[in-house]
Amino acid sequence: MDRRQFFRKAGSAGLGAAAATALAAPALAQQAPKITWRLTSSFPKSLDTIFGGAEDIAARVSAATDGNFNIQVFAAGEVVPGLQAADAVSAGTVEMCHTCSYYYVGKDPTFAIGTAIPFGLNARLTNAWFYQGNGNKLLNEFYAKHNLYGMIAGNTGAQMGGWFRKEINTVDDLKGVKMRIAGLAGKVIEKLGGVPQQIAGGDIYPALEKGTIDAAEWIGPYDDHKLGFYKVAKYYYYPAFWEGGPSIHAFVNLAKWNELPKAYQTALQDACAFANTNMMAKYDLKNPVAIKQIVSEGTTLRPFSQDILDACFKASTEVYAGITASNPDFKKIYEDQVAFKKEAYLWMQLSEYTYDTFMMIQQRAGKL
Repeated sequence: MDRRQFFRKAGSAGLGAAAATALAAPALAQQAPKITWRLTSSFPKSLDTIFGGAEDIAARVSAATDGNFNIQVFAAGEVVPGLQAADAVSAGTVEMCHTCSYYYVGKDPTFAIGTAIPFGLNARLTNAWFYQGNGNKLLNEFYAKHNLYGMIAGNTGAQMGGWFRKEINTVDDLKGVKMRIAGLAGKVIEKLGGVPQQIAGGDIYPALEKGTIDAAEWIGPYDDHKLGFYKVAKYYYYPAFWEGGPSIHAFVNLAKWNELPKAYQTALQDACAFANTNMMAKYDLKNPVAIKQIVSEGTTLRPFSQDILDACFKASTEVYAGITASNPDFKKIYEDQVAFKKEAYLWMQLSEYTYDTFMMIQQRAGKL
């Protein structure tokens, strides 16, 4: 080959490679753009486990995208009040929030199903319904009407029934009780003569201390102890029949979600799934220690009586009948969850319940 011809061809090849490199950089930048979002939480930083779910999301998304997708996390009140987090996302004030869907039942009772409803699903079945059943699909059809896209991003497990300044032995004892309680559980308490109050987590202690409310439910031993409720209310009841396995949601502004590159959507979905399981694991580790501490500090631990639970179950079915009669969104999603629940608890009786009951008997006998 002619020497000059060789170098001309080599030079042309080099120019082609350079051109390809020059074209590749913008193409890659389009695939992995630099994006910064703001996430507002409904929870204070002091509640490290539930607030930590948002931090888990941000850390995982950043790691999965080599720092190209950055989510800045703000505690309740730093951008908007905790109970306005989803409103801020819907309006586009922030791109994302970490909150409980049932905080927004005032807009539509269907929001309650996204977190938990009285005598609903436990944590394991909640995950099954959302991930493998129709839960996520049906609720996102509803959330889209509010300019939101939702992903479950946390679960506390079955919660405690709350703190009471006086004993609650009968259904009549609930009459006139002003109770901080979230979601549709407030409607149930109201049917039994109580007075439900919607109060953000950080405002519960002073309300109990001042006697503005007579009772309050929040989450469970670990968080409740951190908030100091045992100092202002003596009686701690269980279980929270209204929260057998409540989900915490990550809501994204729907337009912003649709604009995200598919790879970033996947990273965010995976991060929320991690936050969901990690939060449950943290509570299962921390609550056993915290409940012992609470009792050692003088708290009286009591179960709700069977009569109270039966009355609340009956009141719940009446609440659902009233809502389904007039709200097609609620009816569609609620009936799907009930159908799933009927089948799921048949299996749970054979598997989890039988095994757990045996192991609890061994624990009480001191054999573990």
